[in-house]
Amino acid sequence: MDLTRNQILTADLKSAMGGSVLPIGILILVAMMVLPLPVFLLDTFFVVNIVLSLLILMVALHTHRPLDFSSFPNLILIATVLRLALNVASTRIVLSEGHTGSDAAGQVIKAFGDFVVAGNYAVGIFVFVILVIINLVVITKGAGRVSEVSARFTLDAMPGKQMAIDADLNAGILTPEEATARRQEIGNEADFYGSMDGASKFVKGDAVAGLLILAINILGGLIIGIAQHDMAVGDAAQAYILLSIGDGLVAQIPSLLLSIATAIIVTRVSSTQDMAQHIGGQVNLSRAWIPTALVMFIIGLVPGMPNQLFIAFAGMAAAAAYFSRQSEAQKVIDDELEELADADDEEPEADSVLLSDITDYSAISMQLGYGLIGLVDEEQSGPLVSRVTGIRREVSRGLGFVVPGVRIRDDLSLEPNQYRIRIGQTIVGEDIIYPDRKLALPGDGTHIQLDGIEVKDPSFGIDAIWIRPEQQAEAEAHDYAVVEPDSVISTHLSQLLTKHAADLVGQDDVQTLLDRLSEISPNLVKSIVPKLIPLHVLTLVLRRLLSERIPISDFRRVLEGLSNLVGPNMGPNEMAEALRPSLAPLLIQQVAPLGTVLPLMTLTPELEQLMLRTARQSGDEGLILEGTLAQQLMRSINETSEKLSAEGRPSIMVVAPQIRRLFSDFVRSHVPDIIILSFTELPENRRVEVYATIGGFDALASDDDRADVPKASERQPETV
Repeated sequence: MDLTRNQILTADLKSAMGGSVLPIGILILVAMMVLPLPVFLLDTFFVVNIVLSLLILMVALHTHRPLDFSSFPNLILIATVLRLALNVASTRIVLSEGHTGSDAAGQVIKAFGDFVVAGNYAVGIFVFVILVIINLVVITKGAGRVSEVSARFTLDAMPGKQMAIDADLNAGILTPEEATARRQEIGNEADFYGSMDGASKFVKGDAVAGLLILAINILGGLIIGIAQHDMAVGDAAQAYILLSIGDGLVAQIPSLLLSIATAIIVTRVSSTQDMAQHIGGQVNLSRAWIPTALVMFIIGLVPGMPNQLFIAFAGMAAAAAYFSRQSEAQKVIDDELEELADADDEEPEADSVLLSDITDYSAISMQLGYGLIGLVDEEQSGPLVSRVTGIRREVSRGLGFVVPGVRIRDDLSLEPNQYRIRIGQTIVGEDIIYPDRKLALPGDGTHIQLDGIEVKDPSFGIDAIWIRPEQQAEAEAHDYAVVEPDSVISTHLSQLLTKHAADLVGQDDVQTLLDRLSEISPNLVKSIVPKLIPLHVLTLVLRRLLSERIPISDFRRVLEGLSNLVGPNMGPNEMAEALRPSLAPLLIQQVAPLGTVLPLMTLTPELEQLMLRTARQSGDEGLILEGTLAQQLMRSINETSEKLSAEGRPSIMVVAPQIRRLFSDFVRSHVPDIIILSFTELPENRRVEVYATIGGFDALASDDDRADVPKASERQPETV
């Protein structure tokens, strides 16, 4: 317990000391501008300034991306204030003690004045001016411009990046924690480039201040030396100008280093390498070094040129080209060895079980017995693949979204002539076909029984016969429709894709539809998703529509309708129900061409009133009907639907809008192909025919009037 307490106290003490270093340092910098400094402290701070500038430059060189050095703007400010404080302190000493000799302002300034400019103040002035031009006009100006452009582009790109994160979050690509981290990173990036835009002004101002301070030191030194210390003009110039140049160079060289670091940071491209590795990896190209060596060698042969020097550098470039070529060859070998190693790692053992053997993430898959492989074998001109592609295109056009690809593979666990269709991992259809036969479907005028294998058609459930190819002419002569085996599978697949369309559309598919629509109506998409309705809720609405075969091909109408429907109390089912009146005509025109009469089934007023009362009582729990009534209702609807199908007409039932959704959920679980509409969904430009009125059951009629109520099959069609 004591050890833990001591550790906690030590950690708190270190944290308090670390947090107080920076405030104390800022106070010292301010004090340096006001209080006189001893010479040895001035030398110490000059060395600290050079060390700090070199450190910042080295960190900038080894940074992988600008945001990794996010404290850079703060360091620029601190380093700039440190140099300005040193300039004030050194100016005070130079002007007050400069008449005593060249070492009056310390050893660092003397060394720069004597060694760098060789004691010649005229040379020092020109060197200093050149350094200022390089720093101010070239490096600082360019870095400042890059900072401004980077800050502007980063701020302009923020809304788009935020929307991309929201889209990835809604699509399930990112977790909430990852999305939060991404948003924080975008905010930090915007803050960083905004700070860099201002920090570049510090660097520029520092360079200008250095030039002005030099002029002040020279002018002030000459005045003080001549007027106060009775020095000759030449002696005063030699003493004060040399000290001023040394002082300016001591400050200007660290300023130049910091300007270079600023330019490196703002021009840095994010990567997984530091700057040296990044540049080296892109410059180390043999195809670049070889022509460079040739050009240098040709220049070295020109008379009058320093031939030996150019030829020597041509040899260096040739050596660099050779080593680059060796490095490239070694990289190719390493890549090949890595691929072989990966292949060896991926090669399964004889008795191993891989995850790919037991998982299949295909949205739609079809398994075939080995007897049906010829239907997809390209060498045998198997037609099934092309038919499946055509079915996908047709269903996609009808539903309004791209149906996923169908994965076809063999399955030895199936019977030889068996096929199986899955939506995800759920088996939705299977049957047996005979590739060496053809399926004959009887028509209305069929009166002869053919010799063959009697089955039920997998798509429509009607009686059919698998006949031999040589019986086709006989079958067609007796009003049979003869279908190829691959057509049987493809028709069955088409029916299942339409039936299970709601299971095929996901958030990625909806996002694709949004992206496509945003090219035409960007403001519509931007104003609705995800501001008014999230992506996952929109997906649920579309799935509800597709579950009842309502196409979503007019996606703009869907979004425009949703913009008027979104409310706090509306769920996906209510939204889909409110959209149906504007979208139902798309379904009707698919099942009944324009100009044909729509055959409608309706409910008797008594039965419809019963449904309305039941719906009000049960709410969202669904219609709850007495068992006998439910059986009679389903039997009557099924009989009428079969009659319509036999006539080649769609099965459409019309009910009151208040019960449409609940009644549809109740009926379509027993009669999946029927279309349930409300009265408000019937197009005004279509003629309709009341084909049958469902009702008059024993469960509704009294003993006195049961015999007087006609059944649905006894009623005559009535055209409206």
